[in-house]
Amino acid sequence: MLQADPRNTPLDQINLANIELFAADAQWPWFERLRREEPVHYCSQSLFGPYWSVTRYADIRQVEAAHDLFSSRPAITLRDPDEDFTLPMFIAMDEPEHSLQRNAVNPAVTARNVPNFAGLIRERTCRVLDSLPVGETFNWVDQVSIELTTMMLATLFDFPFEDRRKLTRWSDVSTAIPGFGIVETEEQRRAEMLECLEYFTVLWNERVNAPPANDLISMLAHGEAPRHMEPFTYLGNLILLIVGGNDTTRNTMSAAVLALNLFPTEYRKLRENPRLIPGLVAETIRWQTPLTYMRRTALRDTQLGGKQIEKGAKVALWYLSGNRDETVFENPDDFVIDRPRAPKHLSFGYGIHRCMGSHLAELQLCILWEEILRRFSRVEVTGDPVRVPSIFIRGYSALPVRLHR
Repeated sequence: MLQADPRNTPLDQINLANIELFAADAQWPWFERLRREEPVHYCSQSLFGPYWSVTRYADIRQVEAAHDLFSSRPAITLRDPDEDFTLPMFIAMDEPEHSLQRNAVNPAVTARNVPNFAGLIRERTCRVLDSLPVGETFNWVDQVSIELTTMMLATLFDFPFEDRRKLTRWSDVSTAIPGFGIVETEEQRRAEMLECLEYFTVLWNERVNAPPANDLISMLAHGEAPRHMEPFTYLGNLILLIVGGNDTTRNTMSAAVLALNLFPTEYRKLRENPRLIPGLVAETIRWQTPLTYMRRTALRDTQLGGKQIEKGAKVALWYLSGNRDETVFENPDDFVIDRPRAPKHLSFGYGIHRCMGSHLAELQLCILWEEILRRFSRVEVTGDPVRVPSIFIRGYSALPVRLHR
């Protein structure tokens, strides 16, 4: 599709689930065309089988709200789970199982509890920023984005701090498609996932035999619903929490730096008025959209956007496209840090599956930019970003930058 013309390619030949398209950041004209000409679009052939694409903001919200019609089972990605290696997780469950398991860990990241992390987040952010080389090029993704989010994730799990980079690796491996640079084979991916389960099983056994605590593992071990989980369900929920707490925030941290360099007028606006930081955060989450889509499965024959969706069909809700919907966001490809409707973005999802860690992510991002503006006049991007090869995670493995006092 990289060589195809998005303006003239027959609609029935368009396949958005193409890793090369996203690796080159070349998906935008394809989404724009589908929003305009066929916002509910059927693809008959792909690496993941046939599926429907939903690309407009209003239609995505309609499907998200109809969780009794569009199921989160058996998976939230277009790839079907392997029968012999299924990892159930509460985001890929329907009611009532979904809420029973989600509610066990939700107290850790409620709007009421999240401010309790502010002091720790600020102390670590200051330490990381003060350790960076000024005037030299370095990889922002590795030295800032990954480091800050992995430290926070280790705190939420009460995970051994010296091993925290294991969390980053497991997050990357869990969403990887073999042969695209992270793992070479499905067997390697499974082996590393089993290493994750083995490590966390030791932690589970420690926590289940200790008094209840406020970390996520203890909450799972002592929660009424999740404490009876099968091992692969435990692993599935761990991967959900790791990816949700790691990939999304770390890629937004990198995206903000990239976007402000691409739109220097907005960078000047931010330096002149740091009170715009919350707007910067909301706009970055919209503009970046760290999880490009979520899958749903039709529970019965239904209609959407004038199209007949058959029972059992895969439906991809393209958040990335909904966040660029021209009918909702004026000049949606622009990065505008005081955009009035930016907080209405779809990046956290909508309805019962809305991201439970959204408040914590926003707090981390706000504190990061408060401390950046206190120290540096500019975080200058000095080269092209290296993008993660994925249709699900919209992220970066490298972003070369140079700091200016």
